[in-house]
Amino acid sequence: MELKEFLVEGKKACYAGGGPTLTPFRPGAKDLKYEKGKLLYFDTYVGSNTFAGEEGLWVQDKPLWVMNYIGRLLDDNYNYDFLIKALSMVTVEFPYRGPSNYSEGDATYTCHVSGDFSWFSGSEQITFKGKKYYEGSFHGGSII
Repeated sequence: MELKEFLVEGKKACYAGGGPTLTPFRPGAKDLKYEKGKLLYFDTYVGSNTFAGEEGLWVQDKPLWVMNYIGRLLDDNYNYDFLIKALSMVTVEFPYRGPSNYSEGDATYTCHVSGDFSWFSGSEQITFKGKKYYEGSFHGGSII
């Protein structure tokens, strides 16, 4: 299985898919894990309305790829349902967060990435009726 395919499976099975959390290694953290054969995917994050986390891929306990992310709600009246839906639309061709553009009704999610899978940075946002409700940024790449 290609690493990007496995990464997308892991993302969809964990946070975006409402997967079960592990007993956290760090106080207050949420830790999620997806495993298939010798491949491992981990997602760990802290916070809620403002949050930060890290996703990573391992093969036979050897780390290969990592992505750090941070985001925040800009309006306490907004909830994460639309963000979770956008994140569940991650693809092998664009395996970072959500799709480059997704709209439903008056809500729009956009994601921009510079670089490639081996070294990248990006940003995402959600607007509702033209007002920005959420913003986030991320970066990462291969670590082998």
